[in-house]
Amino acid sequence: MLGVLMYPRAHYQLFMSNQTFPEFDWDRVSKKGIGGGYSTSEKEELEKIYGDTLSTIEEKDVVNATVVGITDREVLLNIGFKSDGIVSRSEFRDLPDLKVGDTVEVFIEKQEDALGQLIISRKKARILTAWSKIEEALEKDTILDAFVKRRTKGGLIVDIFGIESFLPGSQIDVKPIRDFDVFVNKLMEVKVVKINHANDNVVVSHKVLIEKDLEKQRQLILTNLEKGQVLEGVVKNITNFGVFIDLGGVDGLLHITDISWGRVNHPNEILSLDDKINVVVLDFDDDKKRISLGMKQLESHPWDSLAEGLEVGSKVHGKIVNIADYGAFLEITPGVEGLIHVSEMSWSQHLRNPSDFLQIGDEIDAVVLTLDKDERKMSLGIKQLTDDPWTKQDLLSKYAVGTKHKGTVRNLTNFGLFLELEEGIDGLVHVSDLSWTKKIKHPSDFVKIGDELDVIVLELDTENRRLALSHKHLEENPWDTFETVFAIGSEHECTIISKSDKQAALELPYGIEGSAIFKHLTKEDGSQAEVGEKLAFKVLEFNKEEKKIVLSHSKVWEVPTEEEKKETKKKASAKAAPKAQSAEKSTLGDLEALAALKDQMESGAKKKSSKKKEEETTEE
Repeated sequence: MLGVLMYPRAHYQLFMSNQTFPEFDWDRVSKKGIGGGYSTSEKEELEKIYGDTLSTIEEKDVVNATVVGITDREVLLNIGFKSDGIVSRSEFRDLPDLKVGDTVEVFIEKQEDALGQLIISRKKARILTAWSKIEEALEKDTILDAFVKRRTKGGLIVDIFGIESFLPGSQIDVKPIRDFDVFVNKLMEVKVVKINHANDNVVVSHKVLIEKDLEKQRQLILTNLEKGQVLEGVVKNITNFGVFIDLGGVDGLLHITDISWGRVNHPNEILSLDDKINVVVLDFDDDKKRISLGMKQLESHPWDSLAEGLEVGSKVHGKIVNIADYGAFLEITPGVEGLIHVSEMSWSQHLRNPSDFLQIGDEIDAVVLTLDKDERKMSLGIKQLTDDPWTKQDLLSKYAVGTKHKGTVRNLTNFGLFLELEEGIDGLVHVSDLSWTKKIKHPSDFVKIGDELDVIVLELDTENRRLALSHKHLEENPWDTFETVFAIGSEHECTIISKSDKQAALELPYGIEGSAIFKHLTKEDGSQAEVGEKLAFKVLEFNKEEKKIVLSHSKVWEVPTEEEKKETKKKASAKAAPKAQSAEKSTLGDLEALAALKDQMESGAKKKSSKKKEEETTEE
C-alpha cells in the first residue's frame, strides 16, 4: 500500500509521531525502505495496522475535523483520512479566534479529486447542520435564539444557525407593531412554525411564546370578570367607531359614545395608541368573548353638576359642535348641549340652512328658551340677543303707508314675491303690483331671488306682522292716459308676439299688450297673420279696469256695414259724452303726458337692457 506517500510532509510527521507500532522494525525500514525485505504476510499485517489508524468516511457526510494548520488564505483540516483537506479562510469569518487544535464540522464533497486531494466545505456543513436543527426544532416545538438582521416588507429577516428566516409582522407580538426597526440587531426567542423546502423558506413566530404566557392571565381575568369592574388597559387599536383595549390578553371594545360625556367626532381626538387608561366593564356575553367597556362612566354626568342659577332666560356661552338641517347644537360644557333651531337664529321669516348662520367650531352666546334637567334637554336661541324688529318704536313711522324703500328678493311664489327690507322685516309684493303695463304670470318673469327692488308701502299691519308693498305704484297709472290714446276705432301699428289656442298677443306702442282672436288676424289677401309680423290694428274694445285692449287687423281693410258704423258711432258718443266739454282741452295735455311716459318707459328699458348686458358680461 503506497497511499501514505500522498501525505504532506508536515501531516506525515504529525501522523507518524502519534502512532505506535510494537512489532514494526524501524531499523529495517531505515536500511531497505518501506516494503523492503518484508514478506507478503508481513506486508499484509503492516497494511492492516495502518488501515486501522484511518477513519472510514463517505462522501456527502458531515464529520468533525481538527485544525492542523492556518495561513492567511487557507485552513488545513484533518478528518482522520489518508489526506488532509484545505478550506478557504473566508468560510471561518464567524470564528475570528480560530486556532490550531480547534474542532469544526465539515462536509465531505469528494474523497479524492483528480490530484488525489480531499475536497471538504465548512459552509455546506453549517447549512446542512442548520437545516437539521431547524427541522428538529419544528418537530419538537423547541425555542430557538434568532438574530434580527434587517426589516423587510411585512416583517423581519432573522438568522437561525446561519439560515435567513422570515418573522412576519403579525407574529412579532400580540399587539400591532408599528415600528419594526426597534428590533433590528437584537436577539429574539422564536419558534419554527413552517418550513418550505422547495423554496428553502423558514417562517418563525415570537407571538406564540407571548400567547402562552397571556393565556394564563387571560383565563384569570375572564374568571373574575364582573359588570362594574374597573380595569387598567392599553389602547391596542383605534377605529372610527371606537377603541380596542388590551386588558392583559383579553380585548374589550370602548365605543366612541362611551369615551366622553362630550361629543367626540373620532376617538383619536382623545386617545392615542399605547395609552394606558382605566375603564369600567359595562357588559359581556355569556362566553365572555365580547366585552363592552366605558371610560366616561368613571365620571359623574355633567348634567348633574349644572350651575343652580341656570334657568330659562339665562345667557350662556358655548361652541357649535354639530349642524343639522333643522338647527345647530351648542356645547355649553362637555356633555351638556342645547339645540338652536333654525327659526331661533334670526328674526327673518324665511327659514334658511343653519350653515348660513353658523359653522362648527364657532363660539357664540345664546339664551336658554326651555330647560328640562330630568330629560337632560335644552333649547336655545340667538335671535333673542337682539330686539324684535317688529316691536321697535319707530316701526310705524319708518314703514308708514306711502314711504319708499329698497329690499332684497328672498322668495318667489305663484301669487307674488317676498321682499326683505331689513332682518326680520319682510313684505309681500303681489304679482299684480309689479307692473302697470305688462301681464306678468309669475314673479320669476320679472325678478329673481337676490335681486334688489324699489317698492312703496301700501299697507302695514304690526299686529299680524304683515307689510303690503308695490313696485308699480312708484309710477302713476298710465291707463288713465291710454284711454284717450287707444280709443275705440283708433288704428295702431302692432306686432304679433305670440299665439295661443284661441287668440294672439299683440305688442302695442308704449310697451303695453293687447289681444286679437284668430278671425281678426285675416289679411286682405286671405292669409293668416303670423308671429313677428307688424300690421295695422283697429281698437275694438278698451277696458281700463281690467287693463284689456281687444284689436282687429281685418277691420282695418274690411268695409264696415251700416249697422257696424252706427254701433261704433254709438259707442264712441257714449264714451265721449261725459267729457265732451273738456275733450279738446285735454287732448294736448294727454299727449304730452303720454310722451313723457314713453320717454320714461324707454329710459327704464334702456337701464334694464344695460343691466342685463352687465350681468351677461360678468357671467362670461
